[in-house]
Amino acid sequence: MIEINSLRVDYDDVTAVCDLTLTIPTGQIYGLVGPNGAGKTSTLKALAGIIQPTYGEIKLEGIDLELHPRDALVKIGFMSDFPSVYENLKLWEYLNVFATAYGIAQKKRIESVRYWVKELDLFDKWDTFISDLSRGMRQRLALAKTLLHDPAILLLDEPASGLDPMGRIEMRKILKKVSLSGKTIVISSHILTELSDFCNAVGIMEKGKMVVSGTIDEIRKVIGAKSELIIIFNELSEQDRGNFKEILSRSPQVLNAKEEPVLEFRMSFSGDNQQASQLLSLLVSAGLSVCQFFIRQANVEDIFLKIGARQVS
Repeated sequence: MIEINSLRVDYDDVTAVCDLTLTIPTGQIYGLVGPNGAGKTSTLKALAGIIQPTYGEIKLEGIDLELHPRDALVKIGFMSDFPSVYENLKLWEYLNVFATAYGIAQKKRIESVRYWVKELDLFDKWDTFISDLSRGMRQRLALAKTLLHDPAILLLDEPASGLDPMGRIEMRKILKKVSLSGKTIVISSHILTELSDFCNAVGIMEKGKMVVSGTIDEIRKVIGAKSELIIIFNELSEQDRGNFKEILSRSPQVLNAKEEPVLEFRMSFSGDNQQASQLLSLLVSAGLSVCQFFIRQANVEDIFLKIGARQVS
């Protein structure tokens, strides 16, 4: 869906994006992660045709952005950080203006506006002036505007910026729902908790360069991030403790078992689901009263810190 080859973006003597090559397949939710100034926004603006890159090639759904900008840009919806709105318009008027700008036929225009207003839970604000909307509602309005023409690609720059915790949760729910329609979403953020449970692939940028990119599982393998196995017992006698340690010693997938308090153990685990199931079966068969047994895999934040990029909120 998105192909970037040797992209470079310079601002006078500052290089914002340095020789970026990246492919994002159809239907992927791709997170651009990195500290402020890493080059995330410049990358999105280049994809959206807002800035002219110094050099490099961008293809959107196979269409070269430089050679056929109009055909390429109709494929995307772009939402900037702190999007501008016309405060003297009512909610439906604002969306109707953009529906017209997108070239949506007059008969379908209001239908499209009504659909996205309902999808983003703004219908009760249909006739409200934008000046009277909360920050969260304005963000949802901006997203509705971005989706009006049903683009195949969404480019979202810090879409939850400035929102309170509840607003961030609502925004994630909306984007998850939108992603189910098969749209390709590229979302930038320097706040890792926004992306941890949302993206199925990430690219970590620093100083204009891509440090690592891929699906979460691919990056885990590249950086050698092991899963954490957590076992909590209801009770554990000295004999049980001995049996437990004996079972762990015969399980090569278990490393660095730590007891944190008396009944809770944490350890690195390199096995798969079947091996985890076998280990649990051994513990239960030995008569150990296992209360909780679960595996915590490295998330976006763990991966970021493992790589060593620490300038992050």
